[in-house]
Amino acid sequence: MLDASPLVIQSVPVSRVLQSEPPIARPQAAGPEPPPLWQIVGLAALLLWLYLPVLTRLVGQWWNDPNFSHGFFVPLFSAFVIWHERSRFAGLKPHPSWSGLFLLVSGLCVLVVGQLGAELFLSRLSLLIVLAGLIVLFLGWSFFRALLFPWAFLLLMIPIPALVFNQIAFPLQLLASKVASTTLPWMGVPVLREGNVIILPAMALEVADACSGIRSLMSLATLAVIYGYLMDRRPSMRVLLALASIPIAVVANSLRVVVTGLLVQYWDPDKAQGFFHEFQGWLMFVASLVMLYLLHRLVCIVWPEKVWPEEATQP
Repeated sequence: MLDASPLVIQSVPVSRVLQSEPPIARPQAAGPEPPPLWQIVGLAALLLWLYLPVLTRLVGQWWNDPNFSHGFFVPLFSAFVIWHERSRFAGLKPHPSWSGLFLLVSGLCVLVVGQLGAELFLSRLSLLIVLAGLIVLFLGWSFFRALLFPWAFLLLMIPIPALVFNQIAFPLQLLASKVASTTLPWMGVPVLREGNVIILPAMALEVADACSGIRSLMSLATLAVIYGYLMDRRPSMRVLLALASIPIAVVANSLRVVVTGLLVQYWDPDKAQGFFHEFQGWLMFVASLVMLYLLHRLVCIVWPEKVWPEEATQP
C-alpha cells in the first residue's frame, strides 16, 4: 500500500555566497584631461608673439655683452636635461590645475610692469613665471616639480640689473686690487694702491670693470651647475660645487691681476693689455675649471657617495 503520509519538504538553506550579489565595479572618476593640442599650439604662438621683442633684446645682449655671453648655453642645457630625463616625465600622469592660471596672470602682470617701467629684468623674469603657469595649467604640479631644475636653471640666462651688477663688480675690483697690492711686494714689486688703481714702478694698473672677475664668476657658476648635474647625482654635492665656484672665481681673478703686475714689472708693460691680457683671462678661467674639478675629486675621496644614503639620487 502506498504511504498516505503527507510529503514533507525540508528547506535547504541557500549558500550566502549564492545569496550575495557580486559587487558592481564603480567607475573611478577620471582626472581632468589636458586641453587639445591645437589650443596649446595656439597659446604658445600667442606667447611667442607677445615675448618676441623681449627675446630679441635678450639674445642681442648675450651677443654684444661679454659679461652675459654664457646665456646662449643656458636654454640649451635646460633642453638637454628635459631630453635626458624624458623617461621619467613619460611616467607622470598629467593633472592640470587651474592654479596655474594664477601664475600665468601674475607673469603677464609682471610683463606689463616691466614694459611700463622700461625694466628689462622684470620683462625677462615674467617669461619664466608664464612658463611655470603654463606647465601647472596644462600638466599639473607634479610635472612642475619634475621640471623644477631645468626651469630654475633658466634664471642664469637673465642678465642681472645694472644696479645690482655695479654693486657686485666694484667690491670685486677693490678685492682684486687689495690682494695684488698685498701679494706683489712679497715678490719684490713695490706697490702703491689708490682705490682700484695699482701704481707700479713701470706703470699704473687699473682694475677696471672688465677685470673685476664678475664675468668669470657668472660663467664659472653656470658651468659648475652643469658639471655638478653631469658628474654627480647627490644634491648636496651639486650645491657645494655651485657655491664653491664663487671663491674659486675670486681667487683666479686676483691671481690674474698679480700675474699682470709681474709681467709689467719684469717683462714688458705692453703685456698688460691686448692679446696677452685677454689670454690671461682665458688661462685663469681654465685654471678655475681645474680647481673646481680637483675640489670635486677631493670631496669624493673624503666623503664618498655612500655617506649620503638618505639623499634621493637623480638620474
